[in-house]
Amino acid sequence: MDETPDLRLGDSGPEFCSLRYGLALIMHFSNFTMITQRVSLSIAIIAMVNRTQQPGLFNTSTERPLAFTFNHSNRSIKEFNTAEVSVYEWSPETQGIIFSSINYGIILTLIPSGYLAGIFGAKQMLGAGLLISSLLTLFTPLTADFGVILVIVIRTVQGMAQGMAWTGQFTIWAKWAPPLERSKLTSIAGSGAAFGSFIILCVGGLISQALGWPFIFYIFGSIGCVCCLLWFTVIYDDPLHHPCISIREKEHIVSSLAQQSSSPRRSVPIKSMVRCLPLWAIFMGFFSHFWLCTIIITYLPTYISSVLHVNIRDSGVLSSLPFIAAASCTILGGQLADFLLSRNLLRLITVRKLFSSLGLLLPSLCAVALPFVASSYTTTIILLILIPGTSNLCDSGFIINTLDVAPRYASFLMGISRGFGLIAGIISSTATGFLISQDSVSGWRNVFFLAAAVNMFGLVFYLTFGQAEIQHWAKERTLTRL
Repeated sequence: MDETPDLRLGDSGPEFCSLRYGLALIMHFSNFTMITQRVSLSIAIIAMVNRTQQPGLFNTSTERPLAFTFNHSNRSIKEFNTAEVSVYEWSPETQGIIFSSINYGIILTLIPSGYLAGIFGAKQMLGAGLLISSLLTLFTPLTADFGVILVIVIRTVQGMAQGMAWTGQFTIWAKWAPPLERSKLTSIAGSGAAFGSFIILCVGGLISQALGWPFIFYIFGSIGCVCCLLWFTVIYDDPLHHPCISIREKEHIVSSLAQQSSSPRRSVPIKSMVRCLPLWAIFMGFFSHFWLCTIIITYLPTYISSVLHVNIRDSGVLSSLPFIAAASCTILGGQLADFLLSRNLLRLITVRKLFSSLGLLLPSLCAVALPFVASSYTTTIILLILIPGTSNLCDSGFIINTLDVAPRYASFLMGISRGFGLIAGIISSTATGFLISQDSVSGWRNVFFLAAAVNMFGLVFYLTFGQAEIQHWAKERTLTRL
């Protein structure tokens, strides 16, 4: 049976003026910082590589960019060429390795960092990860002069640092987020990634043109360092030890989480987890979701440039539009999900499956339609905006489902979940590069059809096996093991 009614304990607290919502905003800023540092290279690499080979960035075409047919493109390229910055002879295959290296780094630390965050505290894990990622971002332009191998190493270590930061968040929410506010709080925090993608894609090209591509790394690396100061000053692992929290808010959080209190023992029931189909439903949801999201984040500027024939600067601006829609949908979806729960309009599992269905089905339909409307500039842009926007409705579905089924191990399981997502991202980005290198038109069609098929698989699996009740192996044990 759904446990939502039992969780409606005590006063609702001071809502948006409360410390927990301040925490969500700071975590929003942290996610914003990390995604900008991750995506910076996707914009900067256009200027970093040999400009005579830019059309071959992700395909084998040897023609001049179609963006040169625009009236203002000659002036833009001239301005772009005046920047006194280094240019590197990196082949498309090398660029693909560089892009993937950060995902390998994240995978290496997702599971162990989630486990360690539960032991040593998520504040230190997340803060340290953010600081390391920010410092490495600042040094990226310097390392590029020493060779591509060092760039790959730096990106891998940066991925490991971000892996520490991503998973630590759910350990914090397991102690700070009342059950009926989880969707709102996590969506506010998670929307930072979409908003960050919007900002870096929107201003990255402009920064590169005005100041040179190294300043993309300098600016967003510096922002990350400032965020670290804010993080270590304001954030605490749980409300009980925060010196500034009001008694009313503390009592509200503690009482609402009373049924899900965790013991100091941190042994992980691996065998029970492996046999748990509701967990596998979450993992498959992550795999499907990240498959399409990685394609959009990595290849959207290239798709807009090659299909809509837009120059580099405008391609970045257009590529940013879908992510402002994603940030908005993330927040609105969280508000709607918690509204449905707080009014007892739908059961918890119904809400999770509803938003998971919307977040996997709607972007699939848009992706399938894209190849058939490529001749329409406006329709293509609308569909590209809708894909990330509707996809982020999953943030109120299976993405936070680990907090429902196993709150004691939420951080550890989030590490595994993101691991599945990153594996999907590595496979999808590699497959996309291969498909569009064979033939641009049929390649993009196959890319979107394949992504839709993967999404449908994940949706059917989650609808079949997804649950929202705390699993028996995740409940507090009342007997002492001898």
